Amino acid sequence: MKVVAFERNLQGTGASRRLRISGKTPGIVYGVGAEPQLIELDHNALWHALKKEAFHSSILDLEVAGKSQQVLLRDVQYHPFRQLVLHVDFQRVDSNKKLHTKVPVHFMNQETNPAVKTGGAIIAHVVNEVEIECLPADLPEFVELDLAKIEAGQSLHAKDITLPKGVSLVAHVESENPVIASAAIPAGAVAAEGEAAAEGEKPAA
Repeated sequence: MKVVAFERNLQGTGASRRLRISGKTPGIVYGVGAEPQLIELDHNALWHALKKEAFHSSILDLEVAGKSQQVLLRDVQYHPFRQLVLHVDFQRVDSNKKLHTKVPVHFMNQETNPAVKTGGAIIAHVVNEVEIECLPADLPEFVELDLAKIEAGQSLHAKDITLPKGVSLVAHVESENPVIASAAIPAGAVAAEGEAAAEGEKPAA
């Protein structure tokens, strides 16, 4: 994805406020042994880009003053109640160094899961993103967790996620192996089943 930005010379609260009034969003680019670079971006274009999942988890081609550099979106500051982006941070990436970043988890085959279709189970998405490491060229937009065979009472963990070639979980996620999704039968359904069973056990009058 390509992002066009412009060099920003003035900094400080007053300068940033004036930028926002003129429809621009202040930002910064840092990393890979180069000096931090102050930038400004068109607010409306940025706002729409931020609605796209891939914008948060893909290598972006950031063009500033005619020069392109590869970056990752690292931080976004939003106004507490207005539809306004206050500031964005981008980090330069080195094609030869592994990235540590979070990517979305896409949950597959939930609708066709037998426990959901016929057993009344409800699958909870406990975690919606997971931290991975890989070289920039191998960075996936998302990773997938197959829910086709999860049964009521079961949980799926980080290690159950299908990882593309060249991608691995970061060390602490690998060791902790947190729950990503779990399937449970709602308490009301369990109670109803119990009552039905009890009715069936009653002796005939």
